[in-house]
Amino acid sequence: MTVERILVTGGTGFTGGHLCQRLLKEGHRVRTIARSLEKAEYLRQLGAEVIPGDIVDFETVLRATEGIDKVYHLAALYRQEGVARQAFWDVHVKGTENLLKAAASQQVRRFVHCSTVGVHGGIKQPPGNEDGPYRPGDIYQESKLAGEKVAAEWMERREIPITICRPAGIYGPGDLRFLKLFKSIYRRRFWMIGSGEVLYHFTYIDDLIEGILLCGNKEESIGRVYILAGNEYVTLSTLVSLIAEALKVSLPKRRIPFWPVYAASYLCELACKPFGLEPPLYRRRVDFFRKDRAFDTSRARREIGFYPQVDLKTGVYRTAEWYKEQGYLRA
Repeated sequence: MTVERILVTGGTGFTGGHLCQRLLKEGHRVRTIARSLEKAEYLRQLGAEVIPGDIVDFETVLRATEGIDKVYHLAALYRQEGVARQAFWDVHVKGTENLLKAAASQQVRRFVHCSTVGVHGGIKQPPGNEDGPYRPGDIYQESKLAGEKVAAEWMERREIPITICRPAGIYGPGDLRFLKLFKSIYRRRFWMIGSGEVLYHFTYIDDLIEGILLCGNKEESIGRVYILAGNEYVTLSTLVSLIAEALKVSLPKRRIPFWPVYAASYLCELACKPFGLEPPLYRRRVDFFRKDRAFDTSRARREIGFYPQVDLKTGVYRTAEWYKEQGYLRA
């Protein structure tokens, strides 16, 4: 195996951290950019080189790409209320532009840009695929789409070999984004909003890392876009049932109509906005119960050999066990 010098942006995040650990384990020389050196300390102890700074600063990015063979661009500003809209564009668009310019000037051999299936929004006729229409539904998805389009423009110019991947909902031990869902089911506080028949698609973290590496290693992936997701998508009702089973609690049966909750979330946003408060309920979270998110991953299977190994039931069980071990489910 050839030892490569690899830059991973977003190394202190869930996916980026797993990617760094996998690359280090394989013997590669890994570098990451971190705004918080404290958060990056565990990566430094594992052998990664940590560049202090931010991808929105071009000089930092130029220094980070010096001598690099390959870039995995995973850095993202996770969506939450109260974050200035411009901050999303700074990270997802300006940061991407900085990395591509620096990578080209440093003659980086491969560039993998991590986008999101969120650029497709809700899927009207599931399952969706890479050629489906764009329907971003919030500032996170809009700015991620804008960043992806920057990468696509560079892809067309062929200055450096680029691959774009779009992961579906990322989960597994170490993830905290789905903790609220698991916790509400465990504490028997979960209410199904709407029918529960909408579709959802998860991607287990280990499978995602394998897919991202295939995007960076397979020649066939250059100039292509891939949706990376698990082998199965299920209804939200089925997902809740799997989580309840893994947590060894009774299946939640309480339901409430969708539209009254959606209207209430809108009013919450209006009431909290003047005070800069995080609303207890907002439309983006309620949309989880309304929009179909199911995807066809046949292109990734056919072209780069992406075959997820962890089935949904096993992945949910492993995640539930990790939450228990870490004490996250306690009252």
